[in-house]
Amino acid sequence: MNIRNIAIIAHVDHGKTTLVDKILHQTNVFRANQESGELIMDSNDLERERGITIFSKNASVEYKGTKINVIDTPGHADFGGEVERVLKMADGVILLVDAFEGPMPQTRFVLQKALQLNLKPIVVINKVDKANCRPDEVHDAVFELFFNLDATEDQLNFPTFYGSGKNGWFNSSLEQCADITPLMDGILEHVPEPKTPEGTLQMQITSLDYSSFLGRIAVGKVTRNAIEENQWISLMQADGTIKKQKVRELYIFEALGKRKVSKVFAGDICAVVGIEGFNIGDTIADAEAPEALPVISVDEPTMNMLFGINNSPFFGKDGKFVTSRHLRDRLMKETEKNLALRVVDTDSADSFLVYGRGILHLGVLIETMRREGYELTVGQPQVIVKQIDGKKCEPYETLVVDVPQEFASKVIDLVTRRKGEMLIMETKGEMQHLEFEIPSRGLIGLRTQMLTATAGEAVMAHRFNDYKAWKGAIPGRNNGVLIAKEAGSTTAYSLDKLQDRGSFFVDPGEEVYKGMIIGENNKPGDLVVNPNEGKKLTNMRASGSDGAANIAPKILMTLEECMEYIQHDECIEVTPNHIRMRKTILDEEERKKSAKSMKAEA
Repeated sequence: MNIRNIAIIAHVDHGKTTLVDKILHQTNVFRANQESGELIMDSNDLERERGITIFSKNASVEYKGTKINVIDTPGHADFGGEVERVLKMADGVILLVDAFEGPMPQTRFVLQKALQLNLKPIVVINKVDKANCRPDEVHDAVFELFFNLDATEDQLNFPTFYGSGKNGWFNSSLEQCADITPLMDGILEHVPEPKTPEGTLQMQITSLDYSSFLGRIAVGKVTRNAIEENQWISLMQADGTIKKQKVRELYIFEALGKRKVSKVFAGDICAVVGIEGFNIGDTIADAEAPEALPVISVDEPTMNMLFGINNSPFFGKDGKFVTSRHLRDRLMKETEKNLALRVVDTDSADSFLVYGRGILHLGVLIETMRREGYELTVGQPQVIVKQIDGKKCEPYETLVVDVPQEFASKVIDLVTRRKGEMLIMETKGEMQHLEFEIPSRGLIGLRTQMLTATAGEAVMAHRFNDYKAWKGAIPGRNNGVLIAKEAGSTTAYSLDKLQDRGSFFVDPGEEVYKGMIIGENNKPGDLVVNPNEGKKLTNMRASGSDGAANIAPKILMTLEECMEYIQHDECIEVTPNHIRMRKTILDEEERKKSAKSMKAEA
């Protein structure tokens, strides 16, 4: 059977998953009366809540007698590891670009990976129904991007399609047509069939699936020859060891599910059951004459966080898994399929250093663990510092901000204060397009401030660029925090009295403990307050003085906002039902002693 393997790549929110929906509908995967919903491929709870793709997934459709394996990839730079891994399965890519925003940082990053692997690109300019969109300018910008990334002559000769994924049409010109047939025909015409060199069996494992009945399942593309049920194979690992194993069952992808088969030929993507102890990047090869494929290389992580057991006074109230053994096993399991993640043991048995691509990457891991019933404490995110030629170097990122013109000066001020340098400033319609180079440290906590300063209008995106010389101190949070003095339950009476001191992260009636952060101080410096004091009741009453307490509602913060908010001497307690910020050292006197000794050392 004819096969085409295609990956869909783009910057976040440019419409990859919506395009996959349209391909599934166009090829009649669903019955006419079947409810399929939207964003079909985003099946994970977290993906549905946040409206972003986190894990890459594949579906397969049949069109005009050809099987097309479609791979949907995430758009956030933090999940770049997913994209680098699955591009190995594709022979062509659809590069999706927004007709207003044009190529964004993540577009550049993924396109570079695709061009290096010599994949054939098809450019799709999406959202041409948007107000003030500029499809022709965007087409020129995409060509320029290809040129800057040293594309070959053949890659520069890419076909372009225009359309609107939401309205369900794509055409080779700007004229609206009935459906996405022109794009489907374009895939058959421009994407090459998989190359199948002569030789013995080779298949690289590029992702893994898990089933409670079958255990771990290896997924990948058969590069050479064919793989059969009950066949003996060699599993070749990255460290050079070779294990003889037997294939129990084989599945190929069909629509959104899998179908059991007895043999899979070169060029198709399949799932192999019965192989044990494999990792992503290993090669399944012939039992007699094994030959390995090159190992998948993934970019280095740029940020680390300290994960530890929950050691607060509320330890063990919510979670099922609370010991360091549980925590270690879960983190090690995560590194098997999350290639951009590293876990390192520390001097203490209760804590681990976890390295990742960014705040969102680590935030999604913490959120997933919390939903599985884990309790843990996480520290402030730190960037990874390297010594290059004897100099202290830190990671730098390219930051792109699109913002209405009246807020541009505020954005520039915010970024330059955090040691960012402006590279490009241009006007796109009513928006100002700004590009900066900024140390990764400067990005921690920037998003919240940026959205506050621009009334929520700023659209920001960033991606790792390079390691450069250390830029010196970057100012952190301006205001101090309010810290609970004693354990107990907060009362409306004392919160009302404390309102002129700052704003609160707790409501009346919430349980707090000594050393927990319950609010933000209006001034610099931390303040220890007592939120648990009850009103002294006497039989004397004065008219009017007993009005009900008017308390402003508490500030709700998401996990990522907390990670950006805390300072070096603070941490976050994460349990299935609560996210609380606290000081690492709960006792006030101990904190003062520790701060003194830190000053003396400095």
